[in-house]
Amino acid sequence: MAEKLAIIKERLQLVTSETDPFFQECLLDERKGVAKLVVSFRREQAKKEALLAQLEAMKYYENEARAKGFQVIAGIDEVGRGPLAGPVVAAAVVLPADFDVVGVNDSKQLNEAKRDQLYDAILEKALAVGIGIKSHEVIDNVNIYEATKLAMADAIDALSMEPDFCLIDAMPLKHCEHELSLIKGDSKSVSIAAASIVAKVTRDRMMATFDEEFPGYGFAKNMGYGTKVHLEGLEKQGVCPIHRLTFAPVKNIFLAYKG
Repeated sequence: MAEKLAIIKERLQLVTSETDPFFQECLLDERKGVAKLVVSFRREQAKKEALLAQLEAMKYYENEARAKGFQVIAGIDEVGRGPLAGPVVAAAVVLPADFDVVGVNDSKQLNEAKRDQLYDAILEKALAVGIGIKSHEVIDNVNIYEATKLAMADAIDALSMEPDFCLIDAMPLKHCEHELSLIKGDSKSVSIAAASIVAKVTRDRMMATFDEEFPGYGFAKNMGYGTKVHLEGLEKQGVCPIHRLTFAPVKNIFLAYKG
């Protein structure tokens, strides 16, 4: 008697190649349900192969650095330059050469569930992770660009091992002797992408906590960006202790309430 479709589906989840004898048996099965399972299997395999190819492509800059003799390569990225409230957060991540977690990409291209999943995997596999945080006060004092650079420098200094090469998203930092700044680096370098995920998840969780402390602005959902809910909260309640007072429209509202 032919196996039930549910059992075949379960067994196919353990198959890794079309050369597998069980998969070959499925190809000979004339039932339409089995044919659909074969199509589904091939689709999933294609997705996995594409993710593996993406991972290898995103190791290009790390491999180039290793070929030049560098051994401790850190990727650095930040999140939180645009919001009206909260800190800017940077992360530095050192990955092993054989890092094998697929799906690591620019954090903005991932949903929250996927980011959380990859965040845990990155922390488990990384050789070192450093976090740098600069508050809204620092941002107001030195401007967001300088605060971002300070957060990145702190993230590098927080690593448990000193990097001999740094891959940085977008901005030249001049904090490491050997560094490479990459425009849209979080979609080109697996180390920078990993840093973008760590920074994003870290800041999002901070903003969720701030939402409990300062309700009415929607921080848990908008992360401090100027959404409709956030702007309405500003109009009704005025500024809260984590708002960036040098950012419009916060500055205007602060001055109006102060006056």
